[in-house]
Amino acid sequence: MSHSDARTLDPEILREYDIRGITTGNFTAKDVFVIGRAFAAMLAGKGGRSCVVGYDGRLSSPELEAALVDGLINSGIDVVRVGRGPTPMLYYAGATQGVDAALMITGSHNPSEYNGIKMTVGGKSFYGEDIQKLGQVAASGAFVDGNGAARELSVFGDYVARVFQDYRGDKELTVAWDPGNGAAGEVISDLVKRLPGTHHVINAEIDGTFPAHHPDPTVEKNLDQLKALVAEHNCDLGFGFDGDGDRIGVIDGHGRVLWGDQIMVIAAREVLADEPGATIIADVKASQVFIDEIERLGGKPMIWKTGHSHIKAKMQETGAPLAGEMSAHIFFKHRYYGFDDAVYTAVRLLSVVAGSAESLADMYDAMPRMINTPEIRIDCSEARKFQIIEEVRVRLKTQTGISVNEIDGVRVSTEDGWWLLRASNTQAVLVARCESETEQGLERLKDLLRAQLVASDVSAPDLG
Repeated sequence: MSHSDARTLDPEILREYDIRGITTGNFTAKDVFVIGRAFAAMLAGKGGRSCVVGYDGRLSSPELEAALVDGLINSGIDVVRVGRGPTPMLYYAGATQGVDAALMITGSHNPSEYNGIKMTVGGKSFYGEDIQKLGQVAASGAFVDGNGAARELSVFGDYVARVFQDYRGDKELTVAWDPGNGAAGEVISDLVKRLPGTHHVINAEIDGTFPAHHPDPTVEKNLDQLKALVAEHNCDLGFGFDGDGDRIGVIDGHGRVLWGDQIMVIAAREVLADEPGATIIADVKASQVFIDEIERLGGKPMIWKTGHSHIKAKMQETGAPLAGEMSAHIFFKHRYYGFDDAVYTAVRLLSVVAGSAESLADMYDAMPRMINTPEIRIDCSEARKFQIIEEVRVRLKTQTGISVNEIDGVRVSTEDGWWLLRASNTQAVLVARCESETEQGLERLKDLLRAQLVASDVSAPDLG
C-alpha cells in the first residue's frame, strides 16, 4: 500500500453523477492521476482488475486520459484504451470487452475550460457515495501498488456497425445532423454513409473549442444552425448532439423542437409494439403528456428521480426497456445495452419515422399541447436547498385537493395541472417547473409555487 501520492481533491469537483472541474485549476493531470489511483483501489477492493478508458474531443482530454491510465496501471489495473469518441462508444466497449469498469474523460456539455470523468463499474453507474468515498481514498493515500498493462483497441467500426444494426424502415428520409464539433462527429459522419436516404451533416469536425456553438442541444438557441439546415434542404427531421454524444436534440421538418419526454413518446412506439404493457420510465420533470401518451400506447408510465444514475438503477430494477430524462438522456434496453446513447437514439427515431406513414411533424401535431414554464433555476445555498423542500413537503400535508409525488422533491398535481420543486443534485439551486392546459391554470399553479417559496423566505423569481 502506497501513501506517497495522496492528494486532497477540491470537494467541488466531486459531484453527484461524475467528477468535473476546470483544467487550469481544480482538475489537473495531477488530480486525474490520483483519481485513477483511488478508483483502482476501490475497484480492486471489489475484485476488479480491468477497465476501458476513452476520451472526448476537448483540448485537455488526451493529457488527462494519459494521466488516468498512469494512475490505473500503477495500481495493477489492466487498461484497454479505446481512444477518442463519444461517451456511448466507451460504454459500448465496457459492455462488450469483458472488463470490470469503464471510465470516460469528458466535460460533457460544459464550457471548453472544463473536463471531467464519467465512471461505471460492472455496467452500473459509479456515483453519489462512491464518488465521495473516492475523494476520501485520494486524500488518505490508501492506494494499491501494481503493474497493470495498457493496450490500445479501436472499437469505432464495431460500434458504428452495432448502432446501424438496429435501423428498420423502408422510407427514404432527408435528415440534418449537427454534432456541434463534439466527440460524436466522426461516428455520425461514418454512420450516415450506411443509412438510406439523404443526409446533411454540419460541424462534424471534432474541435474542443466548439467554434460553431455551445454543445448543449437542450438549450434551443444551440439548435439554430440545425433549424436553418432543415429549412434549407427541406429535411424530414434533424438531430443535434451534446459534447460527448449521450444527449440528443430533435427537431421536426417544421423546425419545432421535441423535448426529452416527447422524444420518449415517439421512441416508445416501436418498443411497445414489440413489448406491449412494458414499463417506460421518465424523470420527475416530464410532462403529463408523457404519462397519457405512454398509457395510450399500451405501456406503463413511471415517474422517477432525475439523474442518469437514478434512472439506470430503476431500469435495472424494473426491467424497463426504455427510459429517459427531460435533459434528453435516452436509455434503450430494448435490443440494446441500456445506456444513454444519442447516436443510437437517432437511429431508433429514424426507424420509427421511416416505418410510418406519418412524418415526425405529423406525430408532433398529434400530441396534446400543454402550456409549461421552462425549467426555472432559483439560486439557493447548498445548506438550505434540501431544508426548503422538506418545509414545503410538511406544509403541503395540510392542503386538500392536491396529490403530491415525493419521489424527488415535490411534484404537486391539482385540477389545473402540476408544479414541481426539487433541489438540484449538482448545483446550489432549486429547480421548478409548472404545466397546465390553459394560461389561467398555469398562472394559478405559479401562484401556488410562489406562495411556497415565499413561506420559506425564498424570493420568487420571474416564473416564465
